[in-house]
Amino acid sequence: MNIFFVSLGCDKNLVDSEYMLGMIRDAGYTIIDDETQADVIVINTCCFINDAKEESINTILEMAEYKKTGHAKALIVTGCLAQRYRNEIEEEIPEVDAILGTNSYDNIVSAVKEVMAGKHYTNLNSLEGLPTLHTKRCVTTGGHYAHLKIAEGCNKRCTYCIIPYIRGNYRSIPIEELVATARELVEGGVKELILVAQETTLYGIDLYGKKSLHRLLDELNKIPGLYWIRILYCYPEEIDDELIEAIKRNDKVCHYLDIPIQHANSDVLKRMGRKTNKDDLVRIIHHLRKEIPDITLRTTLICGFPGETEEQHKELLEFVQEMKFDRLGAFTYSPEEGTKAAEMENQIPEETKKLWQQEVMELQEEIIFEKNEDMVDRELYAFIEGKVADENAYVGRTYRDAPSIDGYIFVNTEETLLTGDFAKVKVTGAYEYDLIGELA
Repeated sequence: MNIFFVSLGCDKNLVDSEYMLGMIRDAGYTIIDDETQADVIVINTCCFINDAKEESINTILEMAEYKKTGHAKALIVTGCLAQRYRNEIEEEIPEVDAILGTNSYDNIVSAVKEVMAGKHYTNLNSLEGLPTLHTKRCVTTGGHYAHLKIAEGCNKRCTYCIIPYIRGNYRSIPIEELVATARELVEGGVKELILVAQETTLYGIDLYGKKSLHRLLDELNKIPGLYWIRILYCYPEEIDDELIEAIKRNDKVCHYLDIPIQHANSDVLKRMGRKTNKDDLVRIIHHLRKEIPDITLRTTLICGFPGETEEQHKELLEFVQEMKFDRLGAFTYSPEEGTKAAEMENQIPEETKKLWQQEVMELQEEIIFEKNEDMVDRELYAFIEGKVADENAYVGRTYRDAPSIDGYIFVNTEETLLTGDFAKVKVTGAYEYDLIGELA
Protein backbone atom coordinates (compact mmCIF):
# COMPACT_ATOMS: atom_id res chain seq x y z
CA MET A 1 0.00 0.00 0.00
CA ASN A 2 1.32 3.44 -0.95
CA ILE A 3 1.06 6.35 1.49
CA PHE A 4 1.72 10.02 0.69
CA PHE A 5 2.50 12.33 3.62
CA VAL A 6 2.25 16.13 3.92
CA SER A 7 3.75 17.88 6.96
CA LEU A 8 2.79 21.51 7.57
CA GLY A 9 3.74 24.04 10.22
CA CYS A 10 6.63 24.20 12.65
CA ASP A 11 9.60 21.97 13.36
CA LYS A 12 7.84 20.51 16.41
CA ASN A 13 5.10 19.31 14.07
CA LEU A 14 7.77 17.92 11.75
CA VAL A 15 9.11 15.72 14.55
CA ASP A 16 5.61 14.27 15.02
CA SER A 17 5.44 13.68 11.27
CA GLU A 18 8.78 11.88 11.26
CA TYR A 19 7.59 9.55 14.01
CA MET A 20 4.41 8.82 12.07
CA LEU A 21 6.48 8.10 8.97
CA GLY A 22 8.59 5.72 11.03
CA MET A 23 5.49 3.89 12.26
CA ILE A 24 4.10 3.68 8.73
CA ARG A 25 7.42 2.31 7.46
CA ASP A 26 7.67 -0.24 10.28
CA ALA A 27 4.14 -1.43 9.55
CA GLY A 28 5.28 -2.43 6.06
CA TYR A 29 3.61 0.34 4.07
CA THR A 30 5.39 2.16 1.24
CA ILE A 31 5.97 5.91 1.58
CA ILE A 32 5.87 7.65 -1.79
CA ASP A 33 6.35 11.24 -3.00
CA ASP A 34 3.66 11.18 -5.70
CA GLU A 35 0.20 12.03 -4.40
CA THR A 36 -1.42 10.86 -7.63
CA GLN A 37 -0.31 7.28 -6.90
CA ALA A 38 -1.16 7.18 -3.19
CA ASP A 39 -3.71 4.82 -1.68
CA VAL A 40 -3.77 6.87 1.54
CA ILE A 41 -2.91 10.55 2.00
CA VAL A 42 -1.95 11.86 5.46
CA ILE A 43 -1.81 15.59 6.26
CA ASN A 44 -0.24 16.77 9.53
CA THR A 45 -1.77 20.22 9.93
CA CYS A 46 -1.02 23.53 11.62
CA CYS A 47 -3.31 26.34 12.81
CA PHE A 48 -1.00 28.56 14.88
CA ILE A 49 -1.96 31.68 12.94
CA ASN A 50 -4.60 32.39 10.33
CA ASP A 51 -2.25 31.91 7.36
CA ALA A 52 -1.27 28.48 8.67
CA LYS A 53 -4.92 27.59 9.17
CA GLU A 54 -5.75 28.59 5.60
CA GLU A 55 -2.80 26.61 4.24
CA SER A 56 -3.95 23.52 6.15
CA ILE A 57 -7.53 23.79 4.92
CA ASN A 58 -6.46 24.41 1.33
CA THR A 59 -4.10 21.43 1.47
CA ILE A 60 -6.86 19.16 2.78
CA LEU A 61 -9.19 20.27 0.00
CA GLU A 62 -6.46 19.83 -2.61
CA MET A 63 -5.58 16.33 -1.41
CA ALA A 64 -9.26 15.40 -1.20
CA GLU A 65 -9.48 15.81 -4.97
CA TYR A 66 -7.20 12.78 -5.42
CA LYS A 67 -9.99 10.61 -4.05
CA LYS A 68 -11.79 11.58 -7.25
CA THR A 69 -8.97 11.93 -9.77
CA GLY A 70 -6.21 9.71 -8.38
CA HIS A 71 -5.76 6.38 -6.64
CA ALA A 72 -6.50 7.67 -3.14
CA LYS A 73 -9.00 5.63 -1.18
CA ALA A 74 -8.65 7.46 2.14
CA LEU A 75 -7.64 10.84 3.59
CA ILE A 76 -6.28 11.20 7.14
CA VAL A 77 -5.91 14.57 8.91
CA THR A 78 -3.71 14.90 12.01
CA GLY A 79 -2.16 17.67 14.10
CA CYS A 80 -3.23 21.07 15.38
CA LEU A 81 -6.09 21.84 12.98
CA ALA A 82 -7.51 18.36 13.59
CA GLN A 83 -7.31 18.87 17.35
CA ARG A 84 -8.94 22.29 17.30
CA TYR A 85 -11.54 21.91 14.53
CA ARG A 86 -12.53 18.27 14.60
CA ASN A 87 -16.27 18.94 14.41
CA GLU A 88 -15.92 21.47 11.59
CA ILE A 89 -13.77 19.06 9.58
CA GLU A 90 -16.25 16.23 10.03
CA GLU A 91 -19.18 18.43 9.04
CA GLU A 92 -17.68 20.45 6.19
CA ILE A 93 -15.08 18.13 4.61
CA PRO A 94 -16.73 14.68 4.41
CA GLU A 95 -13.83 13.44 2.25
CA VAL A 96 -11.74 13.16 5.45
CA ASP A 97 -11.84 9.57 6.69
CA ALA A 98 -9.82 9.84 9.91
CA ILE A 99 -8.85 12.52 12.42
CA LEU A 100 -5.98 12.27 14.91
CA GLY A 101 -5.34 14.94 17.54
CA THR A 102 -1.99 16.36 18.63
CA ASN A 103 -1.56 13.74 21.38
CA SER A 104 -2.82 10.80 19.30
CA TYR A 105 -0.38 10.54 16.41
CA ASP A 106 0.99 7.24 17.76
CA ASN A 107 -2.27 5.72 16.50
CA ILE A 108 -1.50 6.48 12.84
CA VAL A 109 -1.17 2.79 11.85
CA SER A 110 -4.53 1.98 13.46
CA ALA A 111 -6.03 4.89 11.54
CA VAL A 112 -4.64 3.56 8.24
CA LYS A 113 -5.99 0.07 8.91
CA GLU A 114 -9.44 1.37 9.84
CA VAL A 115 -9.86 3.66 6.85
CA MET A 116 -8.66 0.98 4.44
CA ALA A 117 -11.32 -1.28 5.91
CA GLY A 118 -13.88 1.34 4.94
CA LYS A 119 -14.40 2.70 8.45
CA HIS A 120 -14.18 6.24 9.79
CA TYR A 121 -11.67 6.73 12.61
CA THR A 122 -11.31 9.51 15.18
CA ASN A 123 -8.86 9.65 18.08
CA LEU A 124 -8.38 12.77 20.19
CA ASN A 125 -6.61 11.66 23.34
CA SER A 126 -6.64 14.02 26.33
CA LEU A 127 -3.79 16.51 26.35
CA GLU A 128 -2.03 14.76 29.22
CA GLY A 129 1.02 12.54 29.13
CA LEU A 130 2.79 11.83 25.86
CA PRO A 131 2.26 9.46 22.92
CA THR A 132 3.83 6.01 23.24
CA LEU A 133 6.64 5.73 20.71
CA HIS A 134 8.46 2.51 19.86
CA THR A 135 9.89 3.39 16.47
CA LYS A 136 12.88 5.09 14.91
CA ARG A 137 12.03 8.35 13.21
CA CYS A 138 12.16 8.69 9.47
CA VAL A 139 14.36 11.79 9.31
CA THR A 140 13.30 14.09 6.47
CA THR A 141 15.78 16.97 6.87
CA GLY A 142 18.57 15.62 4.68
CA GLY A 143 20.33 13.42 7.21
CA HIS A 144 23.03 15.62 8.74
CA TYR A 145 20.73 17.55 11.09
CA ALA A 146 17.55 16.71 12.95
CA HIS A 147 15.24 18.31 15.47
CA LEU A 148 14.99 16.84 18.96
CA LYS A 149 11.68 17.75 20.58
CA ILE A 150 12.34 17.83 24.31
CA ALA A 151 8.88 18.76 25.61
CA GLU A 152 5.27 19.19 24.57
CA GLY A 153 2.73 21.90 25.42
CA CYS A 154 3.10 25.22 27.22
CA ASN A 155 2.09 26.80 30.54
CA LYS A 156 2.65 30.46 29.67
CA ARG A 157 -0.81 31.44 28.35
CA CYS A 158 0.25 34.46 26.31
CA THR A 159 -2.90 36.35 25.34
CA TYR A 160 -2.36 35.94 21.58
CA CYS A 161 -1.49 32.23 21.54
CA ILE A 162 -3.75 29.20 21.05
CA ILE A 163 -1.04 26.57 21.56
CA PRO A 164 -1.84 25.61 25.20
CA TYR A 165 -5.41 24.83 24.15
CA ILE A 166 -4.39 22.48 21.34
CA ARG A 167 -1.13 21.09 22.76
CA GLY A 168 -1.86 21.08 26.50
CA ASN A 169 0.27 21.96 29.50
CA TYR A 170 4.05 21.59 29.54
CA ARG A 171 5.25 17.97 29.56
CA SER A 172 8.97 17.16 29.42
CA ILE A 173 10.41 14.02 27.87
CA PRO A 174 12.80 12.26 30.33
CA ILE A 175 16.51 12.86 29.83
CA GLU A 176 17.30 9.18 29.32
CA GLU A 177 14.73 8.90 26.50
CA LEU A 178 16.07 12.01 24.78
CA VAL A 179 19.67 10.81 25.02
CA ALA A 180 18.70 7.40 23.59
CA THR A 181 16.87 9.09 20.70
CA ALA A 182 19.81 11.43 20.11
CA ARG A 183 22.24 8.49 19.98
CA GLU A 184 20.02 6.74 17.42
CA LEU A 185 19.93 9.86 15.29
CA VAL A 186 23.70 10.34 15.44
CA GLU A 187 24.29 6.67 14.60
CA GLY A 188 22.09 7.28 11.55
CA GLY A 189 24.32 10.13 10.35
CA VAL A 190 22.95 13.19 12.15
CA LYS A 191 25.70 15.65 13.11
CA GLU A 192 23.60 18.56 14.44
CA LEU A 193 20.74 18.32 16.92
CA ILE A 194 18.33 21.24 17.17
CA LEU A 195 16.49 21.27 20.50
CA VAL A 196 12.88 22.39 20.14
CA ALA A 197 9.74 22.69 22.26
CA GLN A 198 7.10 25.36 22.72
CA GLU A 199 9.62 26.56 25.31
CA THR A 200 12.96 24.82 25.79
CA THR A 201 14.11 26.81 28.82
CA LEU A 202 11.52 25.28 31.16
CA TYR A 203 12.67 21.77 30.30
CA GLY A 204 12.43 19.35 33.21
CA ILE A 205 10.44 21.57 35.57
CA ASP A 206 7.59 19.05 35.65
CA LEU A 207 9.76 15.93 35.93
CA TYR A 208 12.61 17.02 38.17
CA GLY A 209 11.13 19.92 40.12
CA LYS A 210 13.47 22.49 38.58
CA LYS A 211 14.68 23.65 35.21
CA SER A 212 17.07 21.03 33.85
CA LEU A 213 18.05 22.03 30.32
CA HIS A 214 21.64 22.38 31.54
CA ARG A 215 21.61 18.72 32.63
CA LEU A 216 20.30 17.62 29.25
CA LEU A 217 23.04 19.60 27.48
CA ASP A 218 25.69 17.93 29.64
CA GLU A 219 24.45 14.48 28.60
CA LEU A 220 24.00 15.25 24.92
CA ASN A 221 27.49 16.75 24.76
CA LYS A 222 28.94 13.30 25.60
CA ILE A 223 27.57 11.64 22.44
CA PRO A 224 30.40 10.62 20.07
CA GLY A 225 29.97 11.75 16.49
CA LEU A 226 27.74 14.70 17.35
CA TYR A 227 29.13 18.06 16.18
CA TRP A 228 26.60 20.72 17.17
CA ILE A 229 23.72 21.17 19.60
CA ARG A 230 21.51 24.18 18.84
CA ILE A 231 18.82 25.59 21.18
CA LEU A 232 15.64 27.25 19.92
CA TYR A 233 12.61 28.84 21.65
CA CYS A 234 14.20 30.12 24.87
CA TYR A 235 11.89 32.40 26.81
CA PRO A 236 14.13 35.23 28.04
CA GLU A 237 12.87 35.28 31.62
CA GLU A 238 13.81 31.61 32.06
CA ILE A 239 17.45 31.97 30.95
CA ASP A 240 19.55 31.55 34.10
CA ASP A 241 23.22 31.22 34.97
CA GLU A 242 23.03 27.40 35.07
CA LEU A 243 22.00 27.38 31.43
CA ILE A 244 24.62 29.96 30.46
CA GLU A 245 27.37 27.97 32.18
CA ALA A 246 26.24 24.79 30.42
CA ILE A 247 26.48 26.55 27.06
CA LYS A 248 29.98 27.75 27.95
CA ARG A 249 31.35 24.43 29.23
CA ASN A 250 29.93 22.11 26.58
CA ASP A 251 31.96 22.51 23.40
CA LYS A 252 29.27 21.02 21.12
CA VAL A 253 26.62 23.55 22.17
CA CYS A 254 26.42 26.34 19.59
CA HIS A 255 26.84 29.85 20.92
CA TYR A 256 23.42 30.62 19.49
CA LEU A 257 20.14 31.28 21.28
CA ASP A 258 16.69 31.93 19.89
CA ILE A 259 14.86 34.18 22.37
CA PRO A 260 11.43 35.25 21.05
CA ILE A 261 10.74 38.53 22.87
CA GLN A 262 7.69 39.59 20.71
CA HIS A 263 8.00 43.31 21.56
CA ALA A 264 10.00 45.86 23.56
CA ASN A 265 7.40 48.25 24.94
CA SER A 266 6.54 47.26 28.51
CA ASP A 267 2.83 48.06 28.19
CA VAL A 268 2.48 46.00 25.02
CA LEU A 269 4.37 43.13 26.65
CA LYS A 270 2.01 43.25 29.63
CA ARG A 271 -1.06 43.08 27.37
CA MET A 272 0.54 40.15 25.59
CA GLY A 273 0.78 38.31 28.89
CA ARG A 274 4.56 38.16 28.64
CA LYS A 275 6.63 37.85 31.81
CA THR A 276 9.25 40.45 30.89
CA ASN A 277 9.41 44.22 30.49
CA LYS A 278 11.82 46.32 28.47
CA ASP A 279 14.35 46.69 31.28
CA ASP A 280 14.37 42.91 31.79
CA LEU A 281 15.10 42.33 28.12
CA VAL A 282 17.97 44.83 28.04
CA ARG A 283 19.49 43.25 31.15
CA ILE A 284 19.19 39.68 29.84
CA ILE A 285 20.65 40.52 26.42
CA HIS A 286 23.60 42.43 27.89
CA HIS A 287 24.26 39.61 30.36
CA LEU A 288 24.29 36.97 27.62
CA ARG A 289 26.71 39.01 25.50
CA LYS A 290 28.98 39.64 28.47
CA GLU A 291 29.13 35.97 29.45
CA ILE A 292 29.32 34.60 25.87
CA PRO A 293 30.91 37.35 23.72
CA ASP A 294 30.52 35.49 20.40
CA ILE A 295 26.90 34.49 20.99
CA THR A 296 24.44 34.85 18.12
CA LEU A 297 21.04 36.06 19.34
CA ARG A 298 17.91 35.52 17.31
CA THR A 299 14.46 36.86 18.13
CA THR A 300 10.93 37.24 16.76
CA LEU A 301 8.62 40.23 17.01
CA ILE A 302 4.88 40.79 16.59
CA CYS A 303 3.87 43.98 14.78
CA GLY A 304 0.46 45.55 15.27
CA PHE A 305 -0.69 43.97 18.53
CA PRO A 306 -4.13 45.27 19.61
CA GLY A 307 -3.83 48.76 21.10
CA GLU A 308 -0.25 49.28 19.91
CA THR A 309 0.42 52.93 19.14
CA GLU A 310 2.72 54.62 16.64
CA GLU A 311 4.91 55.72 19.57
CA GLN A 312 5.18 52.15 20.86
CA HIS A 313 6.12 50.94 17.39
CA LYS A 314 8.84 53.60 17.19
CA GLU A 315 10.09 52.45 20.58
CA LEU A 316 10.36 48.94 19.15
CA LEU A 317 12.39 50.24 16.20
CA GLU A 318 14.71 52.09 18.57
CA PHE A 319 15.12 48.92 20.62
CA VAL A 320 16.00 46.87 17.52
CA GLN A 321 18.54 49.52 16.52
CA GLU A 322 20.07 49.53 19.99
CA MET A 323 20.16 45.77 20.62
CA LYS A 324 21.34 44.84 17.10
CA PHE A 325 20.11 41.27 17.05
CA ASP A 326 22.12 38.94 14.83
CA ARG A 327 18.96 37.33 13.46
CA LEU A 328 15.39 38.62 13.62
CA GLY A 329 11.98 37.83 12.18
CA ALA A 330 8.95 40.13 12.38
CA PHE A 331 5.37 39.00 11.88
CA THR A 332 2.05 40.80 11.74
CA TYR A 333 -0.33 40.08 14.61
CA SER A 334 -2.90 37.42 13.76
CA PRO A 335 -6.11 37.38 15.89
CA GLU A 336 -6.91 33.81 16.88
CA GLU A 337 -10.41 32.93 18.03
CA GLY A 338 -10.52 31.77 21.60
CA THR A 339 -7.62 33.98 22.73
CA LYS A 340 -7.91 37.08 24.92
CA ALA A 341 -6.09 39.27 22.42
CA ALA A 342 -8.64 38.56 19.70
CA GLU A 343 -11.30 40.14 21.93
CA MET A 344 -9.28 43.24 22.78
CA GLU A 345 -10.33 46.67 21.59
CA ASN A 346 -8.35 48.80 19.15
CA GLN A 347 -7.40 46.09 16.67
CA ILE A 348 -4.81 47.45 14.24
CA PRO A 349 -5.65 47.67 10.50
CA GLU A 350 -3.88 45.12 8.32
CA GLU A 351 -2.16 47.75 6.19
CA THR A 352 -0.67 49.36 9.32
CA LYS A 353 0.55 46.00 10.63
CA LYS A 354 2.22 45.23 7.31
CA LEU A 355 3.84 48.68 7.16
CA TRP A 356 5.24 48.30 10.67
CA GLN A 357 6.53 44.83 9.88
CA GLN A 358 8.24 46.14 6.75
CA GLU A 359 9.91 48.95 8.71
CA VAL A 360 11.27 46.49 11.26
CA MET A 361 12.63 44.13 8.61
CA GLU A 362 14.22 46.93 6.55
CA LEU A 363 16.02 48.15 9.65
CA GLN A 364 17.13 44.61 10.49
CA GLU A 365 18.53 44.10 6.98
CA GLU A 366 20.84 47.07 7.54
CA ILE A 367 21.91 45.71 10.94
CA ILE A 368 22.64 42.23 9.60
CA PHE A 369 24.74 43.55 6.72
CA GLU A 370 26.83 45.62 9.14
CA LYS A 371 27.27 42.70 11.54
CA ASN A 372 28.25 40.38 8.70
CA GLU A 373 30.83 42.91 7.49
CA ASP A 374 32.26 42.94 11.02
CA MET A 375 32.81 39.17 10.74
CA VAL A 376 35.35 39.54 7.89
CA ASP A 377 38.60 37.58 8.49
CA ARG A 378 37.05 35.37 11.17
CA GLU A 379 37.52 31.62 10.78
CA LEU A 380 34.57 29.33 11.47
CA TYR A 381 33.26 25.87 10.76
CA ALA A 382 30.30 25.39 8.46
CA PHE A 383 28.01 22.62 7.31
CA ILE A 384 27.73 22.35 3.53
CA GLU A 385 24.09 22.32 2.39
CA GLY A 386 24.46 22.12 -1.41
CA LYS A 387 26.23 23.40 -4.49
CA VAL A 388 25.58 26.57 -6.45
CA ALA A 389 24.78 25.56 -10.01
CA ASP A 390 27.51 26.27 -12.59
CA GLU A 391 29.80 27.93 -10.04
CA ASN A 392 32.73 26.86 -7.88
CA ALA A 393 30.71 27.69 -4.78
CA TYR A 394 28.56 25.98 -2.19
CA VAL A 395 25.85 27.10 0.20
CA GLY A 396 26.42 26.42 3.87
CA ARG A 397 25.65 27.32 7.47
CA THR A 398 27.85 28.36 10.38
CA TYR A 399 26.90 28.11 14.05
CA ARG A 400 25.18 31.46 13.48
CA ASP A 401 22.61 29.98 11.09
CA ALA A 402 19.74 27.65 12.03
CA PRO A 403 18.41 25.58 9.11
CA SER A 404 15.13 26.69 7.53
CA ILE A 405 15.11 29.80 9.76
CA ASP A 406 18.22 31.84 9.07
CA GLY A 407 20.01 32.42 5.80
CA TYR A 408 22.92 30.69 4.09
CA ILE A 409 26.52 31.59 3.39
CA PHE A 410 28.40 31.05 0.12
CA VAL A 411 31.63 29.06 0.30
CA ASN A 412 34.05 29.55 -2.60
CA THR A 413 36.34 26.63 -3.40
CA GLU A 414 37.73 24.50 -6.23
CA GLU A 415 37.35 21.44 -4.00
CA THR A 416 34.47 18.99 -4.33
CA LEU A 417 32.25 19.05 -1.27
CA LEU A 418 29.22 16.99 -0.30
CA THR A 419 26.05 17.95 1.53
CA GLY A 420 26.66 17.41 5.23
CA ASP A 421 30.42 17.99 5.04
CA PHE A 422 31.84 20.02 7.92
CA ALA A 423 34.41 22.49 6.62
CA LYS A 424 36.62 25.24 8.01
CA VAL A 425 35.95 28.56 6.28
CA LYS A 426 37.15 32.16 6.42
CA VAL A 427 34.82 35.13 6.13
CA THR A 428 35.76 37.29 3.12
CA GLY A 429 32.62 39.41 2.73
CA ALA A 430 29.14 40.00 4.12
CA TYR A 431 27.94 36.64 2.78
CA GLU A 432 31.12 35.28 1.15
CA TYR A 433 33.43 32.67 2.66
CA ASP A 434 36.49 30.78 1.41
CA LEU A 435 37.26 27.16 2.21
CA ILE A 436 40.54 27.13 4.13
CA GLY A 437 40.63 23.87 6.05
CA GLU A 438 40.34 20.15 5.60
CA LEU A 439 36.97 18.55 6.18
CA ALA A 440 36.40 17.43 9.74
